[in-house]
Amino acid sequence: MKQFNLERPFIIAEMSGNHNQSLDRALEIVDLAAETGVDALKIQTYTADTMTINKNDGEFFIEDKNSLWKGESLYSLYQKAYTPWEWHEAIFRRCKEKGIIGFSTPFDFTSVDFLEKMDVPCYKIASFENIDLPLIKKVAQTGKPIIASTGMASLAELSELVTTARENGCTDLTLLKCTSSYPATPEGSNLLTIPHMRELFNCKVGVSDHTLGIGAAIASIALGATVIEKHFTISRAEGGVDAAFSLEPAEMKQLVQEAKSAYAALGSIKYGISEQEQKSLQFRRSLYIVEDMQAGDVITEENLRSIRPGLGLPPKYYEILLGKKVKYDIKRGTAVTWDML
Repeated sequence: MKQFNLERPFIIAEMSGNHNQSLDRALEIVDLAAETGVDALKIQTYTADTMTINKNDGEFFIEDKNSLWKGESLYSLYQKAYTPWEWHEAIFRRCKEKGIIGFSTPFDFTSVDFLEKMDVPCYKIASFENIDLPLIKKVAQTGKPIIASTGMASLAELSELVTTARENGCTDLTLLKCTSSYPATPEGSNLLTIPHMRELFNCKVGVSDHTLGIGAAIASIALGATVIEKHFTISRAEGGVDAAFSLEPAEMKQLVQEAKSAYAALGSIKYGISEQEQKSLQFRRSLYIVEDMQAGDVITEENLRSIRPGLGLPPKYYEILLGKKVKYDIKRGTAVTWDML
């Protein structure tokens, strides 16, 4: 059986637009994220003008009644959600002070150039940009690790992403299974895709999880996820563009703790008695004499039973022992051994 060669899950808290246009709130999010034990905090680098045009009708207006952002134009939504570029230095500096990695998702060439000046350690490619091959090429040419969400991408599109990244200098690529629905449902997560991606593209894999709660993220670890990304907020009740499907600090802390436990529980392929089980051997069933017997008496179904503890012969010898005579007196509650026959 092939054995996973896994790394401890690297957990990313995604701030997105949950700062609600307050730098103080953004820095508080960094502080709280660090306290939960995450490895990194990610922001997004764009402006409304680098994302779309200022148009309030047609396909530029969100009318879907099921959308969290119904009634917004794309432009107005990005104006609310974007992280001002002049905040980046302060956010990344706070990340460094708190001992976590700070990095970002660029959405166009100008944001890559900006982030390169800040010497970010890695880059994230968002699901909606995973078909933007010129952007992927630009990011790959930095030579830094790339983490790419796979939401909505076909196999052919993912193959183009991987090929473009590798042909342009990316030697450290992680693909995150992602369902680009906000929030996503557990049923729509299709986590079994994770090991398939790892084998198909020979890269590290993980999950960018938009479900509510931590169940899907924890399950992904057993399937080989080495990176977990979850949106993070101070309080869902206080609102924010992504607050509805973001984890609060106590939940993120639980994710970090349970991810460590899940990873530790994977262990290795092993059968038989573990070191931890040694003391439990005595509570196995085994064969015992349950009535006083004298030398020459015959072992029967009445005086021989399979009971706990486990100090006698294994129960598999039960039928072999029936009808045999004992060679000395035996007290009730004596574990059966071969030398008593």
